[in-house]
Amino acid sequence: MNSSTSSRFSRRGLLLCAAALACPLAAPLAHAQNAYPAKPVTLLVPYPAGGANDAVARLIGLKMGEDLKQPVVIDNRPGAGTTIGTATAAKAQADGYTLVLGSLASHAVSPHLYARPGYDAVADFAPIGMIGVVPMILVVAQDSPYTNLKSLVEAARKQPGQLNYGSSGNGSPLHLAAELFKQRAQLQINHVPYKGGNAHTMDLMGGRLDMILDTLTSASPLLKSGKVRALAVASASRLPELQNVPTFAEAGYPGFEVNAWYALYAPAKTSKEVLTRLNTSLTQVLKLPEVQEKFALLGVRTRPGSPQELASFTTDEWSRYGKVIQSAGIRID
Repeated sequence: MNSSTSSRFSRRGLLLCAAALACPLAAPLAHAQNAYPAKPVTLLVPYPAGGANDAVARLIGLKMGEDLKQPVVIDNRPGAGTTIGTATAAKAQADGYTLVLGSLASHAVSPHLYARPGYDAVADFAPIGMIGVVPMILVVAQDSPYTNLKSLVEAARKQPGQLNYGSSGNGSPLHLAAELFKQRAQLQINHVPYKGGNAHTMDLMGGRLDMILDTLTSASPLLKSGKVRALAVASASRLPELQNVPTFAEAGYPGFEVNAWYALYAPAKTSKEVLTRLNTSLTQVLKLPEVQEKFALLGVRTRPGSPQELASFTTDEWSRYGKVIQSAGIRID
């Protein structure tokens, strides 16, 4: 072998050795660069601070932050029926560092009520997973003459347009839930919208309203204090804390289920790997006894599931409430 050939082999050997040494170092480096999350995650909440929606987001954010080893920062962006915060999330970079708390309002109701909500509830988001649902309950004043759902329906049919129900505003979940029941039972009951707060419950207790289809979260304190009475729950089975209250199905309306709900979404085109990591974290968090206990106090039934299940659920809810809004001619205030 001449010196030229030997030199070439020597150079080749050095290059091979260098590559071999570099490979073990390059793999962890590439992994570190692609590790998610590598910085704090922002969770947009399209509701003001305080209240059940904010409480849900903060608990989920806190526990997911512990699991992800990165803080989950809550960013409240309320306004315009949840469309401001939700539209902001839809336009965020799809890198997994901006998420949004989705709900019945943001992903099923407001997109139909606002001419320009700023987002497409289905196309602009990548579902991560369901957080939980809050059953709706039909309540009347404690001294109401209606002792069960049948007596209320009979009175409404004998006096078309004479009975009324209250809600926290046009297009609110309470409004939509009652409209669903009106359509199902074919009743003529007047809607009395309020500007949020608890004015509608005060008027119910004062006898100025005949009924409200409220969330378990809001109704529980009033039920415990004996200020209102529950006639039916819009869930598949009786609630553990309201064992004496029948479901709508038991009262003659099979399949009638209405829930407020919470879910986690990322901007569309977020990578499958990031969505899987977030779904795994959310699922683990929802199984924590501490989380389940705190959610139970809010009336939330945890319901972990896959991104695919949330995608199907979102489409179904969007379609369901779109039909109700159109047929009832509902408009925002």
